[in-house]
Amino acid sequence: MSPAVRPVADDEWGIVAWLWQDFRHDLGTVVGGFPYADGRYQHAWLDEYPRPDGAGYLVWQPHPNTGEDAPVAFATVRGVGTGTCTMQAFFVVPAARRGGVGRWFARAVVARHPGTWTVPFQHDNHAAAAFWRRVAAELWDDAWVETEEPVPGKPDLAPDHWIRSTLSP
Repeated sequence: MSPAVRPVADDEWGIVAWLWQDFRHDLGTVVGGFPYADGRYQHAWLDEYPRPDGAGYLVWQPHPNTGEDAPVAFATVRGVGTGTCTMQAFFVVPAARRGGVGRWFARAVVARHPGTWTVPFQHDNHAAAAFWRRVAAELWDDAWVETEEPVPGKPDLAPDHWIRSTLSP
């Protein structure tokens, strides 16, 4: 069976919250992130969902031990309906990486929301940089730019990188 991408249902945001902790754990080495006193990593962005101008997606595929559908990736998007969407969060569980699921998923999410796109990632997140540059080239050919922008309120950090498409896919 192939993986399936579906919008996050109202009763599935708890699943995204579990995966979010993996996502933030992965970023911990890049952003120097520690869990807070309750044992959870930063989740303020996730707490904004569901939101009127947002969308969330999960990728499901059969679990190798049970065959039951299991979530292997999620994405959150803001700016839906505005003409420019932002990939606010994107995560593929480590066991599902390197097989093309991430690129397939990124293309599927972008295809659902016509218009231009922005994709931010941290300066020191080299895996994300390589991934998103490759995806941008596949989606937009040479109709994208990458800029560096200061992290708001954190002048001591390296700037974030932003990929911006200059036309719709």
